[in-house]
Amino acid sequence: MSIEFIGIAATAPFSESGGGSSWNAIDPGYVKELARAHETAGFDRVLVAHSSASPDGFTVADQVLTHTDRLGVLLAHRPGFVSPTLAARKYATLDAFHPGRIALHVITGGDDADQARDGDLSDKPTRYRRTDEFLDVVRKTWTATEPFDYDGEFYQVRGGRSALLPSRPIPVYFGGASDDAVRAGAKHADVYAFWGEPLAGIAERIQQVREAAAPHGREPRFSVSLRPIPAATEAEAWQRAEEILRLTKERAGELRKVINLDHSAQEGSQRLLNAAAKGDVHDKRLWTAVAKATGAAGNSTALVGSYEQVAESLLDYTALGVGTLLIRGFDPLADARDYGTLVSLVREQTERQQFVGNRVLVDA
Repeated sequence: MSIEFIGIAATAPFSESGGGSSWNAIDPGYVKELARAHETAGFDRVLVAHSSASPDGFTVADQVLTHTDRLGVLLAHRPGFVSPTLAARKYATLDAFHPGRIALHVITGGDDADQARDGDLSDKPTRYRRTDEFLDVVRKTWTATEPFDYDGEFYQVRGGRSALLPSRPIPVYFGGASDDAVRAGAKHADVYAFWGEPLAGIAERIQQVREAAAPHGREPRFSVSLRPIPAATEAEAWQRAEEILRLTKERAGELRKVINLDHSAQEGSQRLLNAAAKGDVHDKRLWTAVAKATGAAGNSTALVGSYEQVAESLLDYTALGVGTLLIRGFDPLADARDYGTLVSLVREQTERQQFVGNRVLVDA
C-alpha cells in the first residue's frame, strides 16, 4: 500500500505557538512558497481548510495548483452554502485546469456557532442529512451524461447537467466523529479522516466506519491527522515540544480572538480531550498537551521524538490500515521543508516491508 502525505496550505504565517496575529490573512508570496516547499518535500497534496472566517478556498486552491507542477489539493467544503450542482462544477473546473490534482474534503460542521456565523442555524443531524443529499447530487453532476432530476428533503433539481465532467473521479474525503457523520461518510467517502487519537481509538473508528460502509458496498481508505515534532534526538524534540506548549499557552488569549477554542460540541474534539485527560503521552509518543491547552481546536495532537522514532509511530498508524497521513507543523513553512525527511523515511520503510512481504509470498 502506498502512503499518501497531505500537508497544509496556510495563507499566511500563523500557528498556535507563533506567527502572525490574524490566521485568515493572505500573503500571496507565502502561499506560493509554502506550496512549493510541500512539493519539494514529497507531499502528495495540501489541505485548504475551511471555517466561517477563512478566505475563499477555491481561489486558494487555484493559486496552489498554479504555482506547483504535481502537488494536489484537498479542498475542504462545507455543504449548505453552495448548491451541489454549482459546487460540482466548481471542482470539475479546477480539475479541467489541473487534471487529477483536486480532491473534495467534506466537513459538515460540528460547531453550531461557526455555522451560525455564515447564517446556518440548522442542528447537526439536519446538517448531516443535507450532506448526504449534497453528495448524491455532486456525484450525479460529475457523472451524468444526460439531464437528471433529483428530489430530496433539501435539494430539488430539474434537468441538471454539466458541460464539464471530471477527467477522472474526484476523490471524496470525509471528516466527522459522530454517529450521524459515520452514517453519511460511510456511504460516500473514498477516504474517511480522523484526528490523531491513540492507536486503540483509531482501530476502533476504522472498524466502526468499515461496518457502516459495508451495506453500501464501499471500502473506504483512512486518514489520520497529526502534528509531528521531530528533531535529531528525542531530547531535542521534547525540548522543542515544551517550547511550543509554552508559547501556545502564552498566546491563548490572542488565539481566542481569532479562532473559537470552544469545541465542546464536536465529538472529535471530545475524543482528543478524553485522551488528554488520561495523560499527556499515549502509545510510544503521541503527545496531547497542546490539545488540552487549546480545547482540542482541530488537529492538535503531536508525535514527539527523533526523525526515526516519529516515522516509526507514523508507521504504527499505517499498520492499522491508515493510507493517508495528514501532517502539519507548528511552524508551517519550516516544518514543511523539514518533513521531507519523515516522508522519505516512512516511504522507504513501507517499500522495504512490501518487498520483504512479496519475497515471503514468492518463496512460499
